[in-house]
Amino acid sequence: MAPTPLSRSARSADDVIAELAALRTDDVKWSEGRAFGMVYDGGPAVHEVAERAAAMYLHENALNTKAFPSLARLQSDVVSWTASLMHGPDSAAGFMTSGGTESIQVAVLAARERARVERGVTEPEMVISDTTHAAFHKSAHMYGMTVHKVACRSDYTADVAAMARHVNENTVLVVGSAPQYPQGVVDPIPEIAELAATVDANCHVDACMGGFVLPFAEMLGRNVEPWDFRVEGVHSISADVHKLGYAPKGASVIVYRNRELRAHQTFVFSDWLGGFYASPNLQGTRSGLPMAAAWAVMSTLGIEGYVELTRRTLETADAIRAAVRSIDGLTVLGDPRFHLLTIASDTASTTPIDAFALGDALLTRGWFHDRQSPPDTLHATVSNSNVDHLEHYLADLHTCADEVRGTHAADRSTNYATLE
Repeated sequence: MAPTPLSRSARSADDVIAELAALRTDDVKWSEGRAFGMVYDGGPAVHEVAERAAAMYLHENALNTKAFPSLARLQSDVVSWTASLMHGPDSAAGFMTSGGTESIQVAVLAARERARVERGVTEPEMVISDTTHAAFHKSAHMYGMTVHKVACRSDYTADVAAMARHVNENTVLVVGSAPQYPQGVVDPIPEIAELAATVDANCHVDACMGGFVLPFAEMLGRNVEPWDFRVEGVHSISADVHKLGYAPKGASVIVYRNRELRAHQTFVFSDWLGGFYASPNLQGTRSGLPMAAAWAVMSTLGIEGYVELTRRTLETADAIRAAVRSIDGLTVLGDPRFHLLTIASDTASTTPIDAFALGDALLTRGWFHDRQSPPDTLHATVSNSNVDHLEHYLADLHTCADEVRGTHAADRSTNYATLE
């Protein structure tokens, strides 16, 4: 099909905005609590401050913070605040990135480069669980690394004993998740850090989902497994401000235990007619908008605001898990105790409910869940977005479960992707 040409004539702003509004008609109604993931709603006050900050920094460029020193300050504050939540030492250092994937990519790069410089590793390998985010596989593909993927335990946590069988002199990175995405359970981070230390490899904790939940869950008195810089041997942690940190998209943080570890992710080049070039991330030009919006949201909420949002979120997730487990034919995999869960068919039931058929029925009522496999499940990342719509969702969940009992969805595909 031939490319569509850009129109020759200009259009009015009202006309353009009207078309954008029309294009959104079939998008999931996240503002009505219908999305379990992707968009995280901190409420009207959070929206307002984020939008005002975004408008102020719509055009600013963090490529060179000498031109925009305010962006250097905003990034420094967001990284420092995040490191503090993770009990980072005084030496902790990091950068903001565009999202969890980029935070993971630079952490993998730093591990590879540290092992090359300090240990002479030329054939780098990483050891991960099969529940570890796909971005680690993407990173290995980009950086020419071998991945040893190990099956998780029956409770869906990383099997450290099995991982140990793949650790060797070429291992540059061992990964744990807090929590992992598919089932929402926290890996045994102390054991993973000890394993990495046996070969002086980096230990990275992927807390993109939990970095802005677990600290506040602990403040609420919930039992939180050791996962942050209080665990000796953790070298780096990734956390997404644009998830349960409630900032707009494009804001994540990578934090290292010290500047020396962070230096391995930075590209520096001086042999260029344009002058000295240094790039801390994968991007060159970086929009100042996500930095300013993240800074504004974190400043507005503070610890007390995040604790309250987390309390509401966790209570809602608890209620959804209890409701799923109360329905004959459905179950929740593993023992997730925070904001993530998966809805699965209960194969022990005499009348198991097909998870994908359930998802299709819920979608007809506007509720969007990602599909996962194996096994076939529906994924839910619960956030403040869903809190005020809990009663409606649970009513539809029960109705749809009864409606699809005994049926089987023909479409068994899953899709966590951007493809055309």
